[in-house]
Amino acid sequence: MRLDKYLKVSRLIKRRTVANEACDAGRVLVNDKVAKASCEVKVGDIIEIQFGNKPVRVEILDIQDTTKKEEAKELFKYL
Repeated sequence: MRLDKYLKVSRLIKRRTVANEACDAGRVLVNDKVAKASCEVKVGDIIEIQFGNKPVRVEILDIQDTTKKEEAKELFKYL
C-alpha cells in the first residue's frame, strides 16, 4: 500500500493531501530513510513522522484498504 494512503487509513494523518505534503517536505521516514508518498509500505515497517518538535514512531501491524475509526488504532503500535 502507498505510504500516503496508509497514513490516512490508519488516521496517523487526517487527510491524504496533508500526508503527501509531509512526505514531500521530508518529515516522514520509513525504516530510517526519508520516504516519498508513493513508497510501498508493508507489515513490520517502522514509520517516523516529525510533528513539530515531537517525532512519532509506529510499527505497522496490519494493512487494510478501509477501516472504522475505532479499529484504526489496531493497524499500528506506538514505539
